[in-house]
Amino acid sequence: MAQRREILAWCDENLQTAQFQDYAPNGLQVEGREEISKVVAAVSASLAAIEYAAAIGADMLLVHHGMFWKNEPVTITGWKQRRIATLLQHQINLVGYHLPLDAHPEWGNNAQLARKMGWQLKRQTGEQNLLNIGCLSESQSLAVLGAHLAAELEREPIIAGDMSKPIKTLAWCTGGAQGFFTQAAAEGVDAYVTGEISEPQYHLAHETGVAFISAGHHATERYGVQALAEAMKCQFGLEIYFFDEQNPA
Repeated sequence: MAQRREILAWCDENLQTAQFQDYAPNGLQVEGREEISKVVAAVSASLAAIEYAAAIGADMLLVHHGMFWKNEPVTITGWKQRRIATLLQHQINLVGYHLPLDAHPEWGNNAQLARKMGWQLKRQTGEQNLLNIGCLSESQSLAVLGAHLAAELEREPIIAGDMSKPIKTLAWCTGGAQGFFTQAAAEGVDAYVTGEISEPQYHLAHETGVAFISAGHHATERYGVQALAEAMKCQFGLEIYFFDEQNPA
């Protein structure tokens, strides 16, 4: 068992949250009980995740996608009221880390995706070091890379590019980072991997010759919050559970 303030201070120090300009608050978002022994980790603070945390008697729900985003309505009604009411009823702390968890060199979503896929990181660049540049252990076709992603992430990717093209160098950023594609292409990589695709990326992939792979926002961001939760377990002796949802997006 640990004190909430100790856990939050440790997370802030290790994730360097003060260095990031983000779209939602990082750290404690809804206050629950002070003493923490059981933590549920999940990608998003959905009602399903909250209800699971309540059902097993968790003291904290640790997520990557929390609440109170800048583009959300500020009123606490409807779906937001139901989420917050359930958290408060069961005294569950909602704790979220967004960009600091994406960028962390060990526990981050980008680092964890690379580890799972066997990619070699060369450097981080771009806005808040969120764009990763690296390479595969050996050259393979775009089709083989896509199949490997599908097998590891359990989601069929959307691919724009020549499926027979050999891929050796690549850039990646998990989640909704399709906007980094032009910067990735300017780095001279063979392919760019992220979680989402918008209409322009299809054309840019064919015109630049850089393959674009959308491997799923949820699918690419399952692993950072689990790594952070495991680190918290080692540091504080907490009981950790992971809640996942079959989110195809």
